[in-house]
Amino acid sequence: MALYPYTLQPVALNLTEAEFHQAQYELFASASPSFGLSSIKMKEWIIMAVTVILALAGLVFLTGYSTIIFWLMLASVVIYLLVRTLGFKWYVKREFEKQVADQEMPDEMRQMKLGVQKHGLVMAMPVNQPDMFNSNQMRGMQMRPGSTQQAVVPWTSIKSWDETDDYIFMMFEMKGQQGSQIVPKRLQAQKFPIDTVRQHLLEVIPAKGLNPENLQPPTKI
Repeated sequence: MALYPYTLQPVALNLTEAEFHQAQYELFASASPSFGLSSIKMKEWIIMAVTVILALAGLVFLTGYSTIIFWLMLASVVIYLLVRTLGFKWYVKREFEKQVADQEMPDEMRQMKLGVQKHGLVMAMPVNQPDMFNSNQMRGMQMRPGSTQQAVVPWTSIKSWDETDDYIFMMFEMKGQQGSQIVPKRLQAQKFPIDTVRQHLLEVIPAKGLNPENLQPPTKI
């Protein structure tokens, strides 16, 4: 946890293309149904247990070709478990990769800096970025001139948010325009107060969760 609950200066985001896609995948996966063993319902476990017991009993008490059906029963349970877990997980990842195959990380994300203040999330960019403050999505924000130009997203403008092990995601609305931001938790090593961000988000939106299909690329500023 940072010694100071807010940033004295914005911290460089340094988001890579790989992180951009990894963040989207983590959000997609967290919103998708779980496909691990823990996701299998009790009814399914009971059916599989009964099938296995009957198959083992058949193998113990019968011999010859009549045991083939029982081997098939055991195989069907194993195949079902593999499809229900690894198979579905592979399918979901493939579908996600197809959806984001043509998406590229906005260029400005490579130079963006983020800050945390009591009044909101600060997004800063070098002043030599062309048209960085001309986007319709950023109209109405508080701007500050200097070697970098800054836009402030008030915490009250956050409409939904979520987090994974590695990222925090926010969707906000300013003057009727929607935007989104990805915050890597690795920034905490640079004294970026992730806990403070989470605290403010919980104050305005107590329930986490957003729809990955509606997650836009991080807003240009």
